[in-house]
Amino acid sequence: MGVDYGTSRIGVALSDQLHITAQPFRVVEAGAFDEQVRQIVEEQDVERIVVGLPTHLKGRNDAAARASSEFAERIGEIAGVPVEMVDERYTTAVAQSVLIESGVRREKRKGVVDKVAAAVLLQRWLDSQPVGDSHDLV
Repeated sequence: MGVDYGTSRIGVALSDQLHITAQPFRVVEAGAFDEQVRQIVEEQDVERIVVGLPTHLKGRNDAAARASSEFAERIGEIAGVPVEMVDERYTTAVAQSVLIESGVRREKRKGVVDKVAAAVLLQRWLDSQPVGDSHDLV
């Protein structure tokens, strides 16, 4: 499961059964995510959560990175599955570009960009894993 953390909305993406591709799944209001993460993990048989880590272009981490790390730790405890942090640079920009190219109107993009960004970061993670190794963990 890929998670694009935000203070208002949190995007969620899931991999296919073969753990090759990531698909946008849901956008959850931040205040409701703790309650919903356990349900998503159980219903979707999630074995690992990949959370985006906001990193500056120069590689520095700041308050947003610390908040994301604290979120990841809390979600790992709630969900009871391993959590891994992954660099999320440009995921929202890529998601916006994909939505624009797909003809999604501006007012509709706001409601889906977070789950598309989660799919972008999950796909990056899947692509970085050795074939036959960690693809069975998401």
